[in-house]
Amino acid sequence: MISQNILLTIALAPLFGAIVAGFFGRQIGRAGAHWVTILGVAISCALSMKVLYDLVYGGAPTFNQNVYTWFEIGSYSAHVGFLVDRLSAMMMVVVTFVSLLVHIYTIGYMADDDGYQRFFSYISLFTFSMLMLVMSNNFMQLFFGWEAVGLVSYLLIGFWFKRPTAIFANMKAFLVNRVGDFGFLLGIAAVLYWFGTLDYGTVFANTAVIEGKSFAPWDGASWAIPTFIGVCLFIGAMGKSAQVPLHVWLPDSMEGPTPISALIHAATMVTAGIFMVARMSPIYELSETALAFVLFIGATTAFFTGLIGIVQNDIKRVVAYSTLSQLGYMTVALGVSAYAGAVFHLMTHAFFKALLFLAAGSVIIGMHHEQDMRKMGGLRKYMPVTWITSWIGTLALVGTPFFSGYYSKDSIILATEAAAHSGGWVQVYAKWAVLLGVFVTSFYSFRLLYLTFHGKERFRDAHAHDDHAHADAQGSTAKVGHEEAVGHDKHAVEGHHVHDAHAHDDHDHHGPVEPHESPWVVTVPLILLAIPSILIGYFTVGPMVFGDWFGNAIVVREAHDTLAIVGEEFHGPLSFGLHFIASPVFWLAFAGFALATFIYLFKPAVATQASKLFALPIRVLNNKYGFDDLWIKGFAGGGVKLGRFFWKRADAGLIDGVVVNGSATLVDRISGIVRTLQSGMLYHYAFAMILGLIALLGALIWAVR
Repeated sequence: MISQNILLTIALAPLFGAIVAGFFGRQIGRAGAHWVTILGVAISCALSMKVLYDLVYGGAPTFNQNVYTWFEIGSYSAHVGFLVDRLSAMMMVVVTFVSLLVHIYTIGYMADDDGYQRFFSYISLFTFSMLMLVMSNNFMQLFFGWEAVGLVSYLLIGFWFKRPTAIFANMKAFLVNRVGDFGFLLGIAAVLYWFGTLDYGTVFANTAVIEGKSFAPWDGASWAIPTFIGVCLFIGAMGKSAQVPLHVWLPDSMEGPTPISALIHAATMVTAGIFMVARMSPIYELSETALAFVLFIGATTAFFTGLIGIVQNDIKRVVAYSTLSQLGYMTVALGVSAYAGAVFHLMTHAFFKALLFLAAGSVIIGMHHEQDMRKMGGLRKYMPVTWITSWIGTLALVGTPFFSGYYSKDSIILATEAAAHSGGWVQVYAKWAVLLGVFVTSFYSFRLLYLTFHGKERFRDAHAHDDHAHADAQGSTAKVGHEEAVGHDKHAVEGHHVHDAHAHDDHDHHGPVEPHESPWVVTVPLILLAIPSILIGYFTVGPMVFGDWFGNAIVVREAHDTLAIVGEEFHGPLSFGLHFIASPVFWLAFAGFALATFIYLFKPAVATQASKLFALPIRVLNNKYGFDDLWIKGFAGGGVKLGRFFWKRADAGLIDGVVVNGSATLVDRISGIVRTLQSGMLYHYAFAMILGLIALLGALIWAVR
């Protein structure tokens, strides 16, 4: 039996740590801040594991109760409550475990930062917000957690708030997510309108109320209610989980410190949208159109954002575009009703993506804050732990047989192929997108490894020149007021600002850069994340993907059950792993590995020749298909221009000119005329009274007649 007190402790322990570190950081000091937040998240993680154990092995029933009433308006009452089944319990363990390791890692990474206590407060608050989201039993509390993770991500992306690029990045994330959240709020409002409640259990039990029903927003229009709700909710997921075209904020989130990059990309904000759609599976199963929309967006994101990762030279941005691509894979799984596969990939991805981000941060520390991979090389002998764990994370990401990513990614690809056999053009498009995405993922992943850890030690040559004279021009250029460079200017990247996590800057001295392995508080989390990156897929793929592990938490109609088709050929994780020989997925990944190895390990000159040969495609990829221009110059810039037009025409011209100043001028002129009648002569006033009396008598006589 799951106790309500345990669930309250899980949710509130990180909040307590955030409050203490945030409000009393000066009193408790740096050590006090990290210990109170780590203890809070550790308690939450341990209890989350106990809850998951009780559900899976202890026979505990699903917990679904309201804790207290939030507010009441008429017949509607909003509650704070918990729905804890295997889906939410698995998410709780992933969120708290990754967050715990990020907290420990932060001790080393942010050791010399002035905002040390503030950072620990923020990441602990982030954990609380995500827990409230995944544990909620109603849409209102879901929206609270949804907005809370958005708020904390805003604070963390702009953590170094004296950097213009950080402020631009967090504002960009905030505004883009507001677009998605508008659709999300419409979906929640639609649920309340047609179901009369926001409680999950009541809504999911009464989906027949909207099945096959439609409404007419205007004459001649007919919209299916399940489609409207599903699409609106997914627009919110597009913002949070960074799906095209609402993906533009996620690469710029690299402006925040590396620990928060790992937390956002692996276990918190971007996974919220995937979890939400899986939780809403009873609604999505009612609409083929909504599923097709989800599938198309996911497939587009999986392939096209992965291509951008090929041309990135900032080590963190390569991993960031990898996250975009993998989120696309999860969304594709949702679109073919393989919800279990999506959530399974979410879980495995959380471990190896957190590993890759934290390893990238370790490289940045070891390279004295350098992030450009072209100025690295040969680091494996200086940073052996980071090198080995980076290889493990990469092998998991590309889907190497028997690694965790192999089981989760291949399950999604096979489910998509099953959907393509009996589906339309969207399903066929998705099939090819995820297949080609395998090659792309493998290529840019091994490119990162070779440029960073293998080959010539380019960091010595790079330091011999003035790095400040070779700012990397790739990335977007955005307007903040007038012209302001955003992207990869080396003065703007994480290691080259006055408020870096480490006080010194190697550009201040003239000796050669000597890389070094990171301290144990950085390397231990890497090792602990490497273990599930290898093993967790093997031991959980059977029950979670092809079994009934999630029970009633996920609903799939028989006609949509693509995982059941794939499961007919599943005969255990060993057999599934050995199947790679006959799988085109493996050979596509191997082709990406072989090409990256040939170019970046044996023939580096080929990369220079290819950059000239493919100059136009590379320019398009560096420009990110123009999406930044669309949002910054089109959407945001258009909004500013529209605002200025209305300010000049409506506010200054109509309101100020006519209503305010015009009425004042009119009163002034009338009063000027009236003032001339005030002569001060008594006989003038007597004469006016006589005229008035005559007029009054005349009016009365006329009225009587």
